[in-house]
Amino acid sequence: MLNNKTVAVVIPAYNEQSQIAYVIESMPDFVDKIIVVNDCSNDNTAEVVKKYIKDDKLLVLSSNKNLSKGKFNRAERALQIVRNKQKKEFTPYEIINENPENNRVILINHLENGKVGASIATGYLWCRDHNIDCTAVMAGDGQMDPAELESICTPIVNDEVDYVKGNRLIHKSAYLIIPQIRFLGNSILSMLTKIASGYWRISDTQTGYTAISHKALDALQLHKIYPDYGVPNDILVKLNIAYCTIKEVEIKPIYNIGEKSKMKIHKVIPKLSALLLYLFAYRLWKKYFFRDFHPLFLLYHLSFLLLLLNIPILLRIIHDLIFGRDLTYQILFAFTIIGVLGFQSLIFAMWMDILDNERLHK
Repeated sequence: MLNNKTVAVVIPAYNEQSQIAYVIESMPDFVDKIIVVNDCSNDNTAEVVKKYIKDDKLLVLSSNKNLSKGKFNRAERALQIVRNKQKKEFTPYEIINENPENNRVILINHLENGKVGASIATGYLWCRDHNIDCTAVMAGDGQMDPAELESICTPIVNDEVDYVKGNRLIHKSAYLIIPQIRFLGNSILSMLTKIASGYWRISDTQTGYTAISHKALDALQLHKIYPDYGVPNDILVKLNIAYCTIKEVEIKPIYNIGEKSKMKIHKVIPKLSALLLYLFAYRLWKKYFFRDFHPLFLLYHLSFLLLLLNIPILLRIIHDLIFGRDLTYQILFAFTIIGVLGFQSLIFAMWMDILDNERLHK
């Protein structure tokens, strides 16, 4: 425990037989539960983890109990019924432990490959249902320093924020350690995620070293977490919609320690860019139209409309220039006015977005 709060670490693992033992053995003593989610590994990852399962009896947790039928518990009972139905939408899994509540190391095997986001969702589900106060996520490949876990979890257990994420880009060695192509890709995705998520002051959005409070876990629809490498971006957007507070903690970049990256940068960036475009639209409609109407919703959409209307005019101007035709005053005036109004609306919308979300940064 940390500050009298329960702490669990979710470890998504796929073919990590060479690294997973080190991750488990180096876990700090204050971690109460280590939940390894084995995502249909083709190697001996599961067998390695099984060796660490024993009856620790360090902390016995109880899962959520059925609510009484009192008239004041109707809303909670309805939510419980819905969540029980939603469990069918998670990647099918089985818990290997005979008495997981009594064990420190818990092994959950996916029955089909769900990818990293699905593994995190499965681990989150277990922690939410067992009322864990602080749930951290660490990779199974040893790329995250366990010594930094306390600084990641402390803001959560002290009730300062709802979500904490590590940031490797602000470490003074970032330019020296992180491969250049990854640094560039991370920077591009971080910039796009700022816009999509509404957390304008964050960076290194692709890091998986995070911690989340039980309150924030309760606010997320865990069965809808994006299953692939876009999971950190997806979670940030959904946390923003739920008005969850966030904090970044400096962590060191760690590479070339035996891990084998399964991510292909040239495939990931286009795919995540499309995902972030969708998430941006989802956030605007969900948060600023249906949940709490805000003028920035109108300004964003006005800017999109004006800039789209200006595209045919721009094509007309390019066409006339190519074929040596004279540009009319009306065409140039329309292009200038619509363009200025479009960019002005976009800038005002972004400015209002920044101001509205400033309160969520700690």
